[in-house]
Amino acid sequence: MSAVLDVRAAPVLSDEDRARAEHYAVLSRLFASAPDAEFLNKLPALAATWGSSGNALGQAWLMLRDAALSTDAEQLEDEYTRLFLTIGRPDVMLFGSFYMAGFLMEGPVVELRADLAELGLGRRFGVTESEDHIAALCDVMRHLIVTGPDAAGLGRQQLFFTRHIAPWFEALCDALERAPDARFYPRAAALVRAFFEIERLAFDML
Repeated sequence: MSAVLDVRAAPVLSDEDRARAEHYAVLSRLFASAPDAEFLNKLPALAATWGSSGNALGQAWLMLRDAALSTDAEQLEDEYTRLFLTIGRPDVMLFGSFYMAGFLMEGPVVELRADLAELGLGRRFGVTESEDHIAALCDVMRHLIVTGPDAAGLGRQQLFFTRHIAPWFEALCDALERAPDARFYPRAAALVRAFFEIERLAFDML
């Protein structure tokens, strides 16, 4: 008796898609929790790679590099907690439903969960944040990029981004830039805005 093991090769990513996936990973890490010292130390090297161009994204990387060099993990932990985790309403909300509907856990979350279910995705066990958290949405986009670089996969990326990120990322950036007594995350907002604007323009051209 013999058996055949069906082993599927991982999709081959272009340099552009690899860079996109890495940007989504960075954004997810920035907002999932306060960056630790190891991640802060990586940001200047990443800026050296992606901050050489003179466009808005390159400039945003240089701003994030400067922010990383002028803070430490303890200060950033305090800023993250103060901005996003305070009791009651935080200074800055990281959930799409707040910006799209005015309240948490409203219609946008229902629609998001339906789209995630169709993609075969769901919230990991033990995760307490709603699926519309900006870090979670970035994780989904990274997953869609690395698992579907073909035309069908690009369509799924476009649909997900257009429905669940594009409508509110600018409002999030505005809130981050106005955040009181914050030094790191107002600069991180520039990276969010520049990268997502590139994504939006690219998807609009499809």
